[in-house]
Amino acid sequence: MDTATLISLGAIFVLLLLSAFFSGSETALTAASRVRLLSREKEGNVRAGMVNRIREQKDRMIGALLLGNNMVNILASAIATSVFIRLFGDAGVFIATLVMTLLVLIFAEVLPKTYAFHHAEAMSVRIAPIIRVIIIIFAPITETVTWVVRQVLKLFGVDISKVGAGSHLELLRGAIEMHEGPEEETQEQRAMLRSILDLGDVDIEDIMVHRQYVNMIDSDAPVKKIVDEVLESPHTRMPLYKDDNDNIVGVIHVKHLLRELRDAEGDINKINIKSIAMKPWFVPETTALFDQLQAFRERKEHFAVVVDEYGAFMGIVTLEDILEEIVGDIDDEHDVQMTGVKSMADGSYVINGSVTIRDLNREFDWGLPDSEYSTLAGLILYESQMVPKAGQTFNFNGFRMNIQRRQRNQITLVRVTPPPEKMKG
Repeated sequence: MDTATLISLGAIFVLLLLSAFFSGSETALTAASRVRLLSREKEGNVRAGMVNRIREQKDRMIGALLLGNNMVNILASAIATSVFIRLFGDAGVFIATLVMTLLVLIFAEVLPKTYAFHHAEAMSVRIAPIIRVIIIIFAPITETVTWVVRQVLKLFGVDISKVGAGSHLELLRGAIEMHEGPEEETQEQRAMLRSILDLGDVDIEDIMVHRQYVNMIDSDAPVKKIVDEVLESPHTRMPLYKDDNDNIVGVIHVKHLLRELRDAEGDINKINIKSIAMKPWFVPETTALFDQLQAFRERKEHFAVVVDEYGAFMGIVTLEDILEEIVGDIDDEHDVQMTGVKSMADGSYVINGSVTIRDLNREFDWGLPDSEYSTLAGLILYESQMVPKAGQTFNFNGFRMNIQRRQRNQITLVRVTPPPEKMKG
C-alpha cells in the first residue's frame, strides 16, 4: 500500500472522528437539561452559562453543526471512493458506498449520539467553548442557508418565524405527569404541583365559601348573642351585616373581641361591636387565585368578602382556602369534619351536591371537567339542562350519577359510580 493511500485512509479516520464530534455535540446540546444547566450557571459555572447562551440561538447552533457534519461526511466519502477505485477499479464505488455507510452509521452517528444522550450535561459543558468558535466561523454560511430555507418555505405558505418553541408551562405539566413513585404519595405530589400551575387560571368563585354556608353576625343583635355566636363558631373571622345579608359592614375577629372583653373587665354590655369590627375587604369573584394570593401577602390579610359584578355578596375567601388548593385540606382541632363524601362497598360514592369538582378530581384523580361550573350539583345541572328529580340517573363522562336527594331546586345528595378504571382498590 503506497504512501498516498495511507494518507487518504488517515484523512478518512480523522474526518470520521470529526463527524462523530459534530453528531455527538448536536445530541448533547439538545438533550442536556435546561433546568440543571441554569442551576449550575447560578452556582458560578461559566461553561454552563456558555451552553445556555449557545442554546438560545438554536437555529445557528443546529445549522453550524449540520454544516460541519455534512462537510466532513461528504469529504470522507469522496476520499474513500477515490481510494477504493484505485484499489478495485469500477467496483470501488460500490465498495466505498457500503464501507462508508457502515462506518458513518456506527462510528459517526449511532455510537456518539448514544454516548452523548446518556452524558448530555457533562459533554455539553466540555464542548461549549469549541462549539462557540465553530458557530462564529460558520455564521455567514449558516445565516445564508437559514435565509434561503425561510424564503423557500414561504413559497409554500409556511412562515417559521411565527412558530414558537412551545410553552414552558406545557413542558412543566408534562414533566409533572412523568413523575413516578409510590402511587398514593406520587398522586398527591402531582395534584399539588398541578394546583400551583393552575392558580392563575382558577377564579375565586371556584373555591370560595358560598354565602349559603357562611356564618354571619347581625350587627343589631344583642351583644351577648353576638359573643355566643363568635365563641361557638369554628372560625376566627366572621362577617358582620346590617339589616340585610348583602350589606356587609365589617368583619369580627375573635382576637379583637377577646381584647375588648378583657378591657371591659368581663362586662359584655360595655363592648361596642361596631367599634372593634374591621373594615371589610371586597374582592370580585372573577379574581384569579394567584392574584388574590399576592394581594393577601401585600395587604397582610387572611380574609376577603367576595362580590359579583353587581356588588352582591357571594361568599368569602380566605388565605387558607387558597393554600388548601395547593396542599389539600388543612384541618385543625377546631375544624368541623364535613368532607361531604362517603365511600360505599360497591365502589360508588355518596356525595353532597356542594362538593367541588376540583376537590373530587384531586382526591380521586377523576378528571371531570369544571370549566363551566364548580360543584357536583353544577355539573349535573349543566349537563342535563334541567333541575332533575330525586331518583333520576344520568351518565356523564363515563360516570353514573343518581340523584339521591333534592331540596326545592337544589341537588343536595348524589350517588356517583365512577367507571371501572377510575375505581380505587
